Amino acid sequence: MITLRKTFFWLHLVAGVVAGLVVLTMSVTGVLLTYERQMVARADRGYTIQPASQRMTPAALILKHAAADRGYPTAITLRSDPAEPAQLVYGQESDYLNPYTGEVLGNGSRQPREFFQKVRNWHRWLAAEGEARESARAVTGASNLAFLFLVASGFYLWWPRQWTRQRLRSISWFRGGLSGRARDFNWHNAIGLWCAAPLFIVVLGGVVISYPWASNLVYELTGSPVPATKGKKGGVAGKKGGPRGQRPPGAEGNRPGSGQPNFAAIDRLWPEAEKRVAGWQSISLRVPESETAPLIFTIDRGDGGQPQNRSTLTLDSGTGAVREWTTFADSSAGQRLRSWLRFTHTGEYYGIVGQTVAGIASAGAAMLVWTGLAMALARFSAWRTRRRRHEAVEAEPAMARMDTAE
Repeated sequence: MITLRKTFFWLHLVAGVVAGLVVLTMSVTGVLLTYERQMVARADRGYTIQPASQRMTPAALILKHAAADRGYPTAITLRSDPAEPAQLVYGQESDYLNPYTGEVLGNGSRQPREFFQKVRNWHRWLAAEGEARESARAVTGASNLAFLFLVASGFYLWWPRQWTRQRLRSISWFRGGLSGRARDFNWHNAIGLWCAAPLFIVVLGGVVISYPWASNLVYELTGSPVPATKGKKGGVAGKKGGPRGQRPPGAEGNRPGSGQPNFAAIDRLWPEAEKRVAGWQSISLRVPESETAPLIFTIDRGDGGQPQNRSTLTLDSGTGAVREWTTFADSSAGQRLRSWLRFTHTGEYYGIVGQTVAGIASAGAAMLVWTGLAMALARFSAWRTRRRRHEAVEAEPAMARMDTAE
């Protein structure tokens, strides 16, 4: 008799076998990417700075390092910590400066960036290049959907038919002295239970990042207007550009030969941005392309990966009047939920604790795939053994008849 539970079991098994290796790849690379932003930031900003009495002004830092071949930087970032460097962004590159002397300390560490870029390419596109990335993106997207089903159906299959202490302990905690299929079954159940909630959220975020229709559904379910599409999404992991999707304002490109910014306005209005948010950690300015262009400040009071702690202030460069002031709370419900899903996919929404939980969940996912495939192979091997025995039993009468005829 085919029951609902048996139907879900076979769907769970088939989905796991089909998508298992891709999910394993995304899980392992997800673990490697857990602290990417912190590790790259540490490598980029691992400079010794002796704080002095007075920092150079933002305009002075920009002017000191403007060059004919690169033009003005596209963005400048200053941090509240007096021992942290200033950052000038030139397209996809950055210079780190001593904010007191303007001395160039370095332009970021290439090795960790290149390493994480390779890991991210595996995470998003299975290391595919060029036009093959579209096909790889379809595979990883479908695997995200399959993984979401695996997490949900796995919890349903875990749910005990009888709630006894002994039964609950056997499927919710690790047992010693087991080996083979019994050990894999125990690990699969225990890890699946403890990782189910964070994994569901992480994978749901991956699905929303993978598919425009899933992202649009977030807005529709919250009754929010769907924002206009700006090109294609960056892939399954949803990470654009630098570490864990964090690109400084103005990192979209370089613009040598553009108009001269209003440097007097930059120095005059920067303190207004500092006073706007108490406890700010970093302030970035998208360097304007002309004297009349407004000044757009991004003010962050978090660790750089928490959208709820970022605000945007737009000031008129001539009068200093506030043209726009946008906080996370000002966003629509759809934008807030979409942002929450994006940054809980990496755990960054909840800071280092959230990243750690997401990393542990990804490691758990890798173990779930490993034990699941091991049990599937054991089941297949047992089935083949039974089939051979059955065929042997059926062949015995025929062999007996042949012996009699001889």
